[in-house]
Amino acid sequence: MRIVAQRVSTASVQVNSQTVGAIQQGLLLFIGVGKEDTEEICPKLVNKLINLRIFEDSNGKMNLSATDIGAEILAVSQFTLYADTSHGRRPSFLEAAEPQKARAIIEYFISLLREKGFLVAEGQFGAHMYVSLVNDGPVTIILE
Repeated sequence: MRIVAQRVSTASVQVNSQTVGAIQQGLLLFIGVGKEDTEEICPKLVNKLINLRIFEDSNGKMNLSATDIGAEILAVSQFTLYADTSHGRRPSFLEAAEPQKARAIIEYFISLLREKGFLVAEGQFGAHMYVSLVNDGPVTIILE
């Protein structure tokens, strides 16, 4: 599982000109699932993500976590995180999980975030999405 987490002051996702998910201060997550991934990795990644100290305290130091600030989360599925560009000019996505498996793992991951008390907005799995964000920092962290 690969997650690109961006600290944002605002983020939203649109499908067919309709906003399907939007947040204020928090994290925009692009989530990719590999073909070898299982749900077993999700609790570890959730705990790592929500406790990463990547938000600024009153002194401007990154000492606060998503848990500390009550961050909102926008989760967007993105199989292209498993692109293999080592051969030719067209990326291969053979390492990405099949859609049904990826959807189930992402839904489980999101359910764990909600169990921890986070407001989680979502993109639309498998849709062509337009993602807008204001990256705060910029701060972008990759979790695997």
